[in-house]
Amino acid sequence: MKCRHCAAPLHAPFLDLGSAPPSNAYLAADRLDAPETWFPLRLLVCHACWLVQTVDFTSRDALFTADYAYFSSFSQSWLDHSKRYVADMTGRFGLDAASCVVEVAANDGYLLQYVRDAGIPTYGIEPTASTAAAARARGIEIVEAFFGVTLGETLAADGRDADLIIANNVLAHVPDINDFVGGFARLLKPTGVATFEFPHLLEMVSRNQFDTAYHEHYSYLSLTAVTRIFAANGLSVFDVARLPTHGGSLRVFAQKAGGPHAVTPAVTALLQTEQDAGITTPAFYATFQRSAETVKDDLLSFLLAARRDGLKVGAYGAAAKGNTLLNFAGIRRDLLPYVVDLNPAKAGSYMPGSRIPIVAEDRLRADRPDRILILPWNLRDEVVAQLAYAREWDARFVVAVPSLQLI
Repeated sequence: MKCRHCAAPLHAPFLDLGSAPPSNAYLAADRLDAPETWFPLRLLVCHACWLVQTVDFTSRDALFTADYAYFSSFSQSWLDHSKRYVADMTGRFGLDAASCVVEVAANDGYLLQYVRDAGIPTYGIEPTASTAAAARARGIEIVEAFFGVTLGETLAADGRDADLIIANNVLAHVPDINDFVGGFARLLKPTGVATFEFPHLLEMVSRNQFDTAYHEHYSYLSLTAVTRIFAANGLSVFDVARLPTHGGSLRVFAQKAGGPHAVTPAVTALLQTEQDAGITTPAFYATFQRSAETVKDDLLSFLLAARRDGLKVGAYGAAAKGNTLLNFAGIRRDLLPYVVDLNPAKAGSYMPGSRIPIVAEDRLRADRPDRILILPWNLRDEVVAQLAYAREWDARFVVAVPSLQLI
């Protein structure tokens, strides 16, 4: 395999989680008697441009299917984050009724609803039919397609170029990152701005967030790698902010090469922080595997001890990161009988690989588990507050990442 950005040969390992089915390939009950397709889940690092990436085994069409089950609107904290984002960008860049805002990977319209409500013309680009339909039901116009250079050129030629393009948690999800980034350079107006949010590789390593590795995440991104990728594809980074979302993310601001915005000191400072952490040295990547294995061992020990001691355990949040963790650890329903989730698109289905049933929240009140394992650890505070009633029967909350902790 060669690096998907610079085409250098890839040899250096970063993380090997064995194999798993795609993390969002939830199973309907009538598919339980059928086989699943599992793919190796291995990550390598390019020593030429320092892009961390999955080893390619499957196409984007096999991962982002018509019944894709991730809907952004089921997290209140993410909705709040999106609403603040729209207010901040509207003020900073003077967006109004004469502007055009586009979101790439618009999902179910979770963010563009706030753009629409502000009276700013907008449309989304979203390739998965299930989420595109949900966005349209909110009154959001959707171009149902994968984004890249060709689509960017076509939309710009049709007069649909953008003052602001939003790309939240999608830069890591594209197999051809050069074509994807190049599309922004085509669709932006000469003075336009694109913002990208993605989990920060530095946080992934320092906080042991190995479970954010799954097949849909083709890339694992540092600012060091992103600035190089953008520069090679017609964009320049002019600002960056560190965010608490998804366990520690970056919001990168970019413009067309030669655009009007001056580079802020935040860019230079964060590049230096990454350099000081060793992100351009092989040693930075060498110990991550063992950290992941420690989490796996500790979670298995906890669940085995709970079963031995007669404690009932349930889980909350049928998130992709949870599927990575459960499949890496080999956990099945004998140790974890169910996972609660609020998303009706997942209710009644089964976790891929582990085949643990996904149930509605009322199962918690009926079962009254002694321990509740929170799989989306990035939402732990939101989940603990939502399920505060479980304290009535002395339940304790548990997270496994970055290390096993009872809350």
